[in-house]
Amino acid sequence: MPTKFPGFSPEALKFLRKLAKNNKREWFQPRKQQYDELIKLLMVQLVECLNSEFAEFAPNYVTVPQKAVFRIYRDTRFSANKAPYKTHVAAIFPLQNTPKNYGSAFYFHFNAKELLVFGGVWSPEREELLAIRNLLQESYEEFRELLRDRRLRSAVGELKGEELTRMPAGFPVDHPAEGLIRKKQWYLETMVDASLITTPKLLPELVRYFHIMAPVVEFLNRPFAQTAKKSKKMLFLAF
Repeated sequence: MPTKFPGFSPEALKFLRKLAKNNKREWFQPRKQQYDELIKLLMVQLVECLNSEFAEFAPNYVTVPQKAVFRIYRDTRFSANKAPYKTHVAAIFPLQNTPKNYGSAFYFHFNAKELLVFGGVWSPEREELLAIRNLLQESYEEFRELLRDRRLRSAVGELKGEELTRMPAGFPVDHPAEGLIRKKQWYLETMVDASLITTPKLLPELVRYFHIMAPVVEFLNRPFAQTAKKSKKMLFLAF
């Protein structure tokens, strides 16, 4: 797999700016090939490059590009906003053998103005919440030690995420990790200089942030790692 990525062209960002102003099918459909050539194909190449890097420090997050890259089409069925297309481009790297948005993952997205890098848990289902809270109840000191890492704090700041106003049912209200257990999300994120999007520095910068976030992402996936291994074994036995 390739290990170098040249960056996206200025024309790709220009396309996203125009899409933001003309977010309708009649504008996009005649320009779909332009989108494919300027953005979609390059995203696949970038994901392949990232996979080569993940293979070195987080091999369980190597993801097939077609599964990693998000579709440009929005799901408007339950949204008041009926704009049919996303105006940012995104990719996600979840733990292998788990659903795309399950557990803790690496993620990035960009548009013409911003580049966001993310690692952690964004929208967990009920069983995921319980599993992570149980993990934090037992291993909160180890998690706090990871969060105290100077390089991590300098690069991405503090742990983020919405939280409940009170402790969830089944957990002691006086638990020393009360602040962590009350959370509904656990993630790290940072905005990166958007000028890097069109340069060869984009790939190494994404890798740098993902490498720094990796211990936190891996910790939060501990409850799901065993399930992922079982799924992989069952898939192997099926063949």
